[in-house]
Amino acid sequence: MAVPSLNLDTLLPTSLYSRKRSNTYTWQNDLTVKFKTGFIEHTLLIGTELSRLTSFFTGGAFDAGFINIFNPDYNFTLGAVTDFGSGSDTTDTFGIYIQDQITILKNLKVLVGGRFDTYNYESPDDAFGPKTNAQAFSPRFGIVYQPIPEVSLYGSYSRSFTPEIGRNAGDQPFKPKRGTGYEVGIKTDFLKGRLSSTLAFYNTTLSNILTNDPDNFGFSVQVGEQRSRGIELDIAGEILPGWKVIAAYAHTDAVVTQDNVLSVGNRLTNVPRNSASLWSTYTLQTGSLKGFGVGFGVFAVGERAGDLENSFVLPGYLRLDAALFYQKDDFRVGLNFKNLSGTRYFEGSQGREQVLPGAPFGVSGTISYSF
Repeated sequence: MAVPSLNLDTLLPTSLYSRKRSNTYTWQNDLTVKFKTGFIEHTLLIGTELSRLTSFFTGGAFDAGFINIFNPDYNFTLGAVTDFGSGSDTTDTFGIYIQDQITILKNLKVLVGGRFDTYNYESPDDAFGPKTNAQAFSPRFGIVYQPIPEVSLYGSYSRSFTPEIGRNAGDQPFKPKRGTGYEVGIKTDFLKGRLSSTLAFYNTTLSNILTNDPDNFGFSVQVGEQRSRGIELDIAGEILPGWKVIAAYAHTDAVVTQDNVLSVGNRLTNVPRNSASLWSTYTLQTGSLKGFGVGFGVFAVGERAGDLENSFVLPGYLRLDAALFYQKDDFRVGLNFKNLSGTRYFEGSQGREQVLPGAPFGVSGTISYSF
């Protein structure tokens, strides 16, 4: 089935301006305790996190005329400014967490923990949204078993919490958006620990997603659900003295599983089914040029859905990067070359309103010193 392309004949009728000032205060404190219960070892972590974010916003728009992107004419007259107004808001969050890493045997470890969060959002006169209060408990569990020292088998389960600002047609606050993730995998070491690999299978579900309320125009209901599952393979290490490599491949099936408007099975925005990368560097180990190195990388990304309606797709691309560098002790200087072949591609999109082009060929330099 042919997928419609973007309507690139869109004209730009307005321009926006805005000013925003924000202040963030955070406090976090952790306590780690190690102890034994018989032959079982424990590493207990207890912590709290408190934050406050206050912000002030003012904005408006002015008539900027119309511009044709294929034949742009920038000689237009700006019209009068229409103020959107201004407003402020305050967000307070508090979290308390506890976890215990339990060493049952030398080759068997278990992690059990959880976190309780509270979230309070308030904007005077509901300038940016109604007052919202939410709280949730997020458990986590993990296990690692090593049949031999070079091989680790692991599994994990976790829950996440993201507040949603607003209310439904019944004037009830929205529930937090919840994520549930499962992962199993195997980690291996090769070449006496110089090279390692990880093969992982995962399944993540995001629920309580806002969708349009079919019975109340302009309101939302929380019946949406999205799922992402797939396989990831990573290999990293130093094959020979001075020769380092990082390689990765991912196959991802990310789709809509429940929605009032979107079709079940629609692909999620900006998520390729297949992606891969390879980055390798070599540093001279001896001689008068010791410390000089070169790097080369290949990055491949498959086609991606441009919006949740799947009305258009972003094509896949292949990008080539390179680097030259010199390092001596704690000093390092380098040149990075991105997109050597000048490939034209898209980084991603935010629906049909905004498609972000990838950067053309570019060169950047870095100087660093570690101490």
